Amino acid sequence: MLPTTSVGSRSQGNGALSPRDAARHTAGAKRYKYLRRLFHFRQMDFEFALWQMLYLFTSPQRVYRNFHYRKQTKDQWARDDPAFLVLLSIWLCVSTIGFGFVLDMGFFETIKLLLWVVFIDCVGVGLLIATLMWFISNKYLVKQQNRDYDVEWGYAFDVHLNAFYPLLVILHFIQLFFINYVIISDSVIGYFVGNTLWLIAIGYYIYVTFLGYSALPFLKNTAILLYPFALLIMLYLISLACGWNFTKMLCSFYKYRVK
Repeated sequence: MLPTTSVGSRSQGNGALSPRDAARHTAGAKRYKYLRRLFHFRQMDFEFALWQMLYLFTSPQRVYRNFHYRKQTKDQWARDDPAFLVLLSIWLCVSTIGFGFVLDMGFFETIKLLLWVVFIDCVGVGLLIATLMWFISNKYLVKQQNRDYDVEWGYAFDVHLNAFYPLLVILHFIQLFFINYVIISDSVIGYFVGNTLWLIAIGYYIYVTFLGYSALPFLKNTAILLYPFALLIMLYLISLACGWNFTKMLCSFYKYRVK
């Protein structure tokens, strides 16, 4: 789960890692430790995970500042505590049940929707985005003078989870209060409110993702990760001009998937 790998860290006199340190710092060892803690709830710091979720809305820079502290104290950037993932899973379940209720779905339809949201919208799309960002950042953003460092895939997925949480709350929680009475109506105000929430949610995803990669000191030109903002705003304006209702299309898609 380490986002960086340095050939000079914790070295012996000849510059090589000792066998014990090398085994302890492999991605497999970190992954095993992380997954093992998933079954020990008492070892998870849920209070700190809730703090991170709060500040991902109010001050996401502070969340990534904490990643710097973790690097200094535990020699890794990515989370070593699965509490955030557990709370995110709970949010997914609760918000999806709320979505099923608003769309007047039955019990089994809601279960199908939950499985789709968890394994496709969150995990599946997350794996794809994390892999793409991992490749792009290592291929084009790593500084030439720091070729001993690279962005690990685990950190890229961690950044996706950080960015996905605000998007989930906006589209799967806040939006629920407006769907039936405002958004899915055929009025201008309906698709304006709905599409504006989509603009805010996806814009926040882009911004939190940018913060995640700009927090790594061995990356350069991370500002290019903000370029999709231009395409997002253009698509938003086109949708208002053409009367596209993204939320209404999403609701129709969800109902089609659970049939």
